[in-house]
Amino acid sequence: MISAEDFLQNNPASVVDNPDTSDGVDDTHTSIDMLHHAVQHVEVKGIFQRSDAENKCQEAALRLLDAAQRPSGALRERLIAKEFSVETVDTVVNRLMNLGLVDDEAYARSAVRYCVSRSLGQSGTLMELKRKGVDASLAMQAVQEAQEEGAFIESAYALVERVAKRTRGLDKNVRLRRLWSAAGRKGHSPELIRQAQYEVFNAETSEEEAE
Repeated sequence: MISAEDFLQNNPASVVDNPDTSDGVDDTHTSIDMLHHAVQHVEVKGIFQRSDAENKCQEAALRLLDAAQRPSGALRERLIAKEFSVETVDTVVNRLMNLGLVDDEAYARSAVRYCVSRSLGQSGTLMELKRKGVDASLAMQAVQEAQEEGAFIESAYALVERVAKRTRGLDKNVRLRRLWSAAGRKGHSPELIRQAQYEVFNAETSEEEAE
């Protein structure tokens, strides 16, 4: 029987870097399967010796993670809903976090990237992360980092350009209503949308005049 240290040293891919397969984020099933193998076959005093309740809870946790990577808060909620005790759930979730299978920071960053790919704005992304069960302070930190990198500027321009293309030829007021409706649903800053609208629509006018 191998030790946990040997297993983790020889299988560095068991540490999860990119969460959330169910919502279009990165695939982690390979690392999940590897860790599932480890927790089934490796026994180390104080780490893998556990009660029947912990065994069942851990199996439930791994099945949930096979379906979709989750932050620790959301995983805890789902396991408690399955009627495992809070103490058992905390023990199991903390163990999986220590082994790297549950990584809240990596999950938050990956979820932000996915939100930006869907043209969500800053407030929309923050709401989505909280909905997914990301800790409020961690969600704010991840969104702030994305804002500093200019991710939401790109997202806003992408949304305006898409709406402008789809509505080209319609009455201007109709186009603007559809744009602002979409921007509101996506949670974008009004100031940023106004700036993008001005530039994109002006560029359209210049193209038409050139023709």
